[in-house]
Amino acid sequence: MDHEKVNEFLGRFVSDLAATDAAGSVVIGQRLGLYRALAEGPATPEQFAERTGCHLRYLTEWLRGQAAGGYVSYEPETGRFSLTEEQAFCLADPNGPNVPTAFLISLGMLRAEPRITEAFRTGAGVGWHEHDEDVFVGCDAFYRPGYVAELIPNWIPALEGVEAKLTAGALVADVGCGLGSSSILLAEAYPRTTVVGSDYHADSIALARKGAAEAGLADRVSFEVATAQTFTGTGYDLVTMFDCLHDMGDPLGAARRVREALAQDGTWLLVEPFASDKVEENFNPVGRLYYSASTFLCVPNGLSQPGGYALGAQAGEAAIREVIADAGFTRFRRAAQTSFNVVYEIRP
Repeated sequence: MDHEKVNEFLGRFVSDLAATDAAGSVVIGQRLGLYRALAEGPATPEQFAERTGCHLRYLTEWLRGQAAGGYVSYEPETGRFSLTEEQAFCLADPNGPNVPTAFLISLGMLRAEPRITEAFRTGAGVGWHEHDEDVFVGCDAFYRPGYVAELIPNWIPALEGVEAKLTAGALVADVGCGLGSSSILLAEAYPRTTVVGSDYHADSIALARKGAAEAGLADRVSFEVATAQTFTGTGYDLVTMFDCLHDMGDPLGAARRVREALAQDGTWLLVEPFASDKVEENFNPVGRLYYSASTFLCVPNGLSQPGGYALGAQAGEAAIREVIADAGFTRFRRAAQTSFNVVYEIRP
């Protein structure tokens, strides 16, 4: 046994365990608005307690732990803690990467650990709707900034002829819409377009309807509780799916329904997690993140539904392409990609 390699592995373990334990503190910072408060300016723990109205002793430990992890900056000379511009953008700006909400997802999904452990033994599924509310709310809050940054500026223009249709006035089905952020973004960007969002999770749809009403878009954005295999309507100029096909027990049935629902010259915009078809090429931090989330969320949900599929978050392009071809589509291309997502343009 090589003791240097043992120590190297233990170093990795300490880093991982520290990050795992720190997740709770990040979520506390998000729930209490501590990052936003610290973004207002440097503060000692005493000043920060006065600013936030929270207990000094708890805040002191929280600030020190955040500084130890590099999430907060510290000046030994003054004893003040602060956020750099970059830290504030990632932690305190809801339109930035909104990092704390990713930890909200993690804590939410980990609450299902006893059920997931049992599912390993039995092969049973655990549906998306069976998870803690933090999973749904966290996913919407974390993914929304990415959609804001990419959907209208980059992804829509990458599709052949779609932007012109949306500008002129189109009919869009946003399938697996969750809390409806993507539906609302499309309607806001294209005032002549009508969007119909659908999701099988009734609680998410209730929040989506509330969001559309608050945005003043209820006349052009509607939502229905329906699966990807049963959403209503036909003649859609555009069908969108954001990070959800791989979660389905029957993605083939969903793809066939999309083909039925599309207009003759319609387009399916499919966004999926970035993954290589070679398993070993996914052995990196992003792949590790996706495999872990997939173990708790994506694969259990697929196994909870009829259809026989459990693609998981790292399915890769070949597996997605096979489903699309089996559904009868003839045109499939990679239109865009980011570090986290691949965007496919699919046509009948």
